[in-house]
Order: sequence, then C-alpha cells, then structure tokens
Amino acid sequence: MESVLWYVLTGTRGGSNRARILQTIDEQPRNANQLAETLELDYKTIRHHLDVLQENGIVTRSGTEYGAIYLPTEQARAHWELIEQICEQVT
Repeated sequence: MESVLWYVLTGTRGGSNRARILQTIDEQPRNANQLAETLELDYKTIRHHLDVLQENGIVTRSGTEYGAIYLPTEQARAHWELIEQICEQVT
C-alpha cells in the first residue's frame, strides 16, 4: 500500500488534487458534487480523481449513483500517518 500511496499522490499528475480530496473527506465524507464545491474544482475532475483513488483501494463509496459519499478505506486508514506526510509535501 505504501508504494501505491506514493505513486498515486506524488508520481502522477493530479497527485496534489488527490491529496486535497483525501484531506477533505477525512474531515467529513462527501459526495463528488460537494467535493467539487469545497475544493473549487470541476465536477469531472473530481470524478476522475475519485475513480483513481477508488481503483487503488484508497477511497470507497457509500451509496450509489449521484449522491454516493466517499470516505477513506480501512487500508488507507491503517496508513494514515504516511498519507499525512505525503499530503504535507504535495499540498
């Protein structure tokens, strides 16, 4: 998981936005529209980053369709200290 976190948050374009998304849903789970408003990013950009995070087992969604909320997975929570360290570097 550590190598996945480093890759997804620092090794690819958009890592800083993914870090911001993680920090935001750590504060409070939100849906994609709420994340777009809070982070002042395009909805499609948020959806793309959520898909990347979800494909890599970093976030999960609760619910279906438009209103689904996103939150960190248990596996991500187990590595939260590393996530915070990475976020400090990229945001």
